[in-house]
Amino acid sequence: MTELSHMDFAHPYFGAFFLVVFGAGVFYGITVLARAVSRKMARLDTEKLKLTIYECGPEVTKQPNRISAHFYLFALLFILFDVEIIFMFPWAVNFKTLGMFGFVEMILFIGLLSIGFVYAWKKGALEWHSIR
Repeated sequence: MTELSHMDFAHPYFGAFFLVVFGAGVFYGITVLARAVSRKMARLDTEKLKLTIYECGPEVTKQPNRISAHFYLFALLFILFDVEIIFMFPWAVNFKTLGMFGFVEMILFIGLLSIGFVYAWKKGALEWHSIR
């Protein structure tokens, strides 16, 4: 009888590997089964009740978007300068070990972000305009 040297069922992680593979297989099988059952049981015709409002209240009418695009611009600028601070903290902690190279790199980084800040300022991105 030949011994299977490449199949080691006594490996400490074999059970975890088996559970992951088995779980993935069961997940895939249940997903396929649920899709097949739902396609068989679903009614394909549209009825008036299906197209009505589910919750109570007035009928929904389309309204123009009243949210200013400046909200998004302010959020992007906030994230930009927030990430700048996140990058500056580890630099400040390791300032002595980085030496002059780290200092020059941070000056270049701050300079690049300052150029972006001045550009946004000149374009009027930091000015708030009324919606009306």
